[in-house]
Amino acid sequence: MPVNLTANAIPAIIAGDVNSKPVVQVLDIKLIGAAADRYGLLISDSESSQQAMLAAQLNDRVKTGRVRKTSVIQLIEYICTTVKNRKIIVVINMETIIPECEIIGNPKALVESNFGAQKAISNGVSGSAIFNNGNLSAQRSGQTSFANSNNLSSLHSGNSMQNYPPAIQPAYQPPPNYKSHGTIMKNEAPARIIPIAALNPYQGRWAIKARVTAKGDLRRYNNSRGDGKVFSFDLLDSDGGEIRVTCFNAVVDRFYDKIEAGKVYMISKGSLKPAQKNFNHLKNEWEIFLEITSTVDVCPDEDATIPRQQFSFRPISDIESAESNSIIDVIGIVIAVNPSVPILRKNGMETQRRILNLKDQSRRSVELTLWGDFCNREGQKLQEMAEAGFSPVLAVKAAKVSDFTGKSIGTISSTQLFIDPDFAEAQTLREWFDQGGKDVASQSISRENMPAGSKSEIRKTVSQIKDEGLGRSDKPDWITVKATITFIKTESFCYTACPLMIGDRQCNKKVTRSGNSRWQCDRCNQEFEECDYRYLLQAQIQDHTGLTWVTAFQESGEEILGRPAKELHMMNEEADGNRFSEIIRKCLFTQFLFRLKIKEELYGDEQKVKITVIKAEKVKHSAESRYLLDLISKFCPS
Repeated sequence: MPVNLTANAIPAIIAGDVNSKPVVQVLDIKLIGAAADRYGLLISDSESSQQAMLAAQLNDRVKTGRVRKTSVIQLIEYICTTVKNRKIIVVINMETIIPECEIIGNPKALVESNFGAQKAISNGVSGSAIFNNGNLSAQRSGQTSFANSNNLSSLHSGNSMQNYPPAIQPAYQPPPNYKSHGTIMKNEAPARIIPIAALNPYQGRWAIKARVTAKGDLRRYNNSRGDGKVFSFDLLDSDGGEIRVTCFNAVVDRFYDKIEAGKVYMISKGSLKPAQKNFNHLKNEWEIFLEITSTVDVCPDEDATIPRQQFSFRPISDIESAESNSIIDVIGIVIAVNPSVPILRKNGMETQRRILNLKDQSRRSVELTLWGDFCNREGQKLQEMAEAGFSPVLAVKAAKVSDFTGKSIGTISSTQLFIDPDFAEAQTLREWFDQGGKDVASQSISRENMPAGSKSEIRKTVSQIKDEGLGRSDKPDWITVKATITFIKTESFCYTACPLMIGDRQCNKKVTRSGNSRWQCDRCNQEFEECDYRYLLQAQIQDHTGLTWVTAFQESGEEILGRPAKELHMMNEEADGNRFSEIIRKCLFTQFLFRLKIKEELYGDEQKVKITVIKAEKVKHSAESRYLLDLISKFCPS
């Protein structure tokens, strides 16, 4: 069946057409850019050929084979941009019409004349062109191939390209007029609105319409060039494209008070630079830097086509395999809220920290650490809800993964918290929890790096630890033991710890008194008025087969004794110490499910097996009964 390509499509696009949705053929495909992360195409309308570049979101079309050499495609969204006086077609959206067919027609490459018209290269050789480091050469085969991966890399990296006279300026369509303008002067007509996904550094004039989904705090800094200030905000458009916008110094004064989270804006005349992925979690390789000449206009009418927020939720079980410092979205049920505590950062400034626990349908739970203002805003509201006996749904946008003492997540400056949000994922989670999910046991992925699978759920008795030689292999053993606490050492149940923050983690190294009655940390090389207190609890546990000594650190120590180490230390310092003794006494002969890490370690010249409590849960008789019934049915099937 004959295939008809859209006649004169290439000259029309170069002349400014953006609406005809032409059918063209792909003559060649090549990876381009310094990181080889974009695809360059050579497209044809059967008479003319032109270089093009796929937007990053279309890369999978090539990777999956939906677009390949000789494919016939329809361009749905596209623009023509100028790079070093050379026209490049950027394909934003497209559809494959025919996956593969013969070369159609006898296409020739176009160049722009001094008069802005287009003409074909005439050198007596039919076929398309190869751009090899800026040199145009003919190919007799009738099908163009790129000589190497640098053919279009200059579009991606900014290197010099073949210098042609400029072509006809595209006819821009002005966006809606959101404010009164006087007479529009020459070259001052509003730029055409394009999707965020189509933004690239090689466009001269553009405008985007998007909603502010997050606004960062105003921060001040000092470097070799002097003092400065900066703030950023995130944008989302109706096509789901996201990008970060950053303002410095005088630009901050222009736009900081104008930007409000949740509102829709028209933004233009900014510069695009590579996104700093250490600080920017959005799925966009660029970010916008606003300038003094930039325009930011609020749209007075609400645009329902632009979502208020965009999430990519991952189940809590996925966090176990997530890379440290990666940024993820999580939704879960809040099952525990700890009090907010003051923390002294390494720079001497004090901040607040509050730890929550989330669980979801993956039967896993995770610790979420709130920092700074999150503790007093959303954190205080969550604590009040928990004290009232309600377990709210919490959606977390942009949480940072940590692998310190197990996998956990924490807030950063761009994090957003949504309590009982009104969308489908939250409703599904609430229904699961109310219909029995609250009684489903969940395994914590925090505290320690537990191995994959459910090895920590392997039940053993105390005597099996010694009889089976647990902990004496290269890797630690992880088991669960049901046992009773029979003795707790009270002489050194906690230690004085450094409260300073190193990044997003507390130092926790043991500190000593300095000569002026202040506390001194050798690691941080700083002094401070007050120290922290952390558990180093040594206890004896016993079941029907025997007894053994275990060590419980901070979190598991709080689970056993039911209160922070600092509070218990202050009680112990009281004159009579009756309250302290009473708390210790109540813990004795209490039955727990201990999740243990067992590993042989070297102490001096002697190898000793160390047993560490990773988690301690008081035995719930209903859950334990179900476990025993399941065990009976497994070994004694009816």
